[in-house]
Amino acid sequence: MVEENKEIFVNLNVEEEPDIGTTEIPSLCMNCHEEGITRLLLTKIPFYKEVIVMSFTCEHCGYRNNELQSGSEINQKGTKIVTKITAPSDLNRRVVKSDYCSVRIEELDFEIPIKSQKGEVTTVEGIIQRCIAGLEQDQPVRRIQHPDAAEQIDKFVESLKALFSVETPFTITIEDITGNCFVENPNAPQKDANTTITHFTRTKEQNHMLGIFTQDEIKDDNEEIENSTDKKEENLLEPIKEGSWPLEELHGEVLQFKIPCPDCQADCETNMKVTKIPHFKEVVIMATICDNCGNRTNEVKPGGGIEDKGVKIEVKIKGKADFSRDVLKSDACDLLIRELDVEVGAGALGGRFTTIEGILAAMKDQLVESSATVFGDSTDSESKLKMDKFLLELDRVLAGERSVTMVLDDPTGNSYVQSLNDDGTPDEALRIIHYHRSHEQNEDLGLNDMKTENYES
Repeated sequence: MVEENKEIFVNLNVEEEPDIGTTEIPSLCMNCHEEGITRLLLTKIPFYKEVIVMSFTCEHCGYRNNELQSGSEINQKGTKIVTKITAPSDLNRRVVKSDYCSVRIEELDFEIPIKSQKGEVTTVEGIIQRCIAGLEQDQPVRRIQHPDAAEQIDKFVESLKALFSVETPFTITIEDITGNCFVENPNAPQKDANTTITHFTRTKEQNHMLGIFTQDEIKDDNEEIENSTDKKEENLLEPIKEGSWPLEELHGEVLQFKIPCPDCQADCETNMKVTKIPHFKEVVIMATICDNCGNRTNEVKPGGGIEDKGVKIEVKIKGKADFSRDVLKSDACDLLIRELDVEVGAGALGGRFTTIEGILAAMKDQLVESSATVFGDSTDSESKLKMDKFLLELDRVLAGERSVTMVLDDPTGNSYVQSLNDDGTPDEALRIIHYHRSHEQNEDLGLNDMKTENYES
């Protein structure tokens, strides 16, 4: 009998999960057409997401191949990562890329187009080595049939090999329309000064490449259902009529629906409720509890859409009184702790309605949970020492032994920190700045026509 609700994507930690195994499937070798073995491993990459790692080996001819596919849904936007390689140690940065990922080395004007290589977990050095192997693959035949082209390729291969010494810094750009790419930050949890991450909206052609179509594009397939008003099929979802759920009723109603657990994929219930934060706005709070693995998550979606201006909130955390401040962090909000020189991206902690103490505790829990895998045997002791030092300083902040300044920067304007004043005006430890979004921020939010100006208080 198959065990129900078993966790599918497991943490890749040998000490905690000694019984982790792979699934082996007999497969046809595309090199010698004998039978080989494909091994599948479903795991999680810390600070990233669930992935499926595939490895093929053939004992007959020795052919080997590995591939990686995302185990999560396609992101709403694509991702572009630009990393400056300035030292030999940067060649060891781990890289995750999908089938739809393009890689470009700017200084050599060299690009690997999408779908030309399979998705994989590799390093910057591994990407360059694979490029060299691909270019040298047909060189013996090319030197006979096309000697001039072979000579040019030999010269270019030498240029690629020269990158390994990093005598001159170079830039590698990774762009993935699925958003499923990742470059390791060796300075985690501090910000990576040599890496810039941007998100972009996919074009219509890119969506079609991924099999994503809008309702208008599949309208022909649904025309028969939309026109037959007198025929109703079972299990057909009907739109909620306007006015059937007034906001006043939603404020006192807790809605429940089932979703797959983000950790173990078992069915679990999500509770959703609309509430109002004093001196702010209405928000939708969603809480999920999984009876199978015990995972608990909460997510907050601000009501009213994107505000006309972004907001930057600075709060000085001096003692336990500040720990009790309510905090609404939207899923588009960046978080910075100045004194610890740590910056958390918008997607790291997601949207939350919690307290200052809750934000700090969530940050620590995420780092502790993931550091065992990120800083394993393959990582230098200096990086691990940096993480241990940071966690020690974070413990001092949580114990009230050190004062810090927390900065929330939300271009959507949907984040909030509670004031200790009764009238809701900012107290002496709280500073709120409203600003006009930049052109790039509007593009990230899909607001290309909005006005852009500089910061203003």
